[in-house]
Amino acid sequence: MATKKITFDPDADSSPAANFTILGGSNFHGDFEVVTTSNTAFDFSGSNAVGIATTTGWTGSSQMTKSTAIGSTSFAAATFVVGFTSAAGGKVRISLGGTTTQSLTEGRYVYDFIVGSGATIYTLVNGNILVRPGVSSISTL
Repeated sequence: MATKKITFDPDADSSPAANFTILGGSNFHGDFEVVTTSNTAFDFSGSNAVGIATTTGWTGSSQMTKSTAIGSTSFAAATFVVGFTSAAGGKVRISLGGTTTQSLTEGRYVYDFIVGSGATIYTLVNGNILVRPGVSSISTL
């Protein structure tokens, strides 16, 4: 899967969008190369990042759900594993294992990926995920 380059601007009123497709039963990962508005790597390692000084470093969380409608009782369909694959280089990954994707119902989902340092939280990226059913399995080989 290709790496999606996104610009992180904590002063912006909205976050960038990136869409994915997941094949049920397969391992999934979405890679992001995060840059500042001046197109340099966003440093998640705890030093300065676009004017945000932190000594605690950054953490991330990402979930997908079927609906975000007002009044919806929809719960997270899956919680991604978040990894900072190169914190100083602005590279992050969300992933799900094949067992988790196998249990997802076919259809459209929405997701978001939030990051935070201390008590400050930002939406890094959000978008749609299309889940398609797996057709074959290893047992059919």
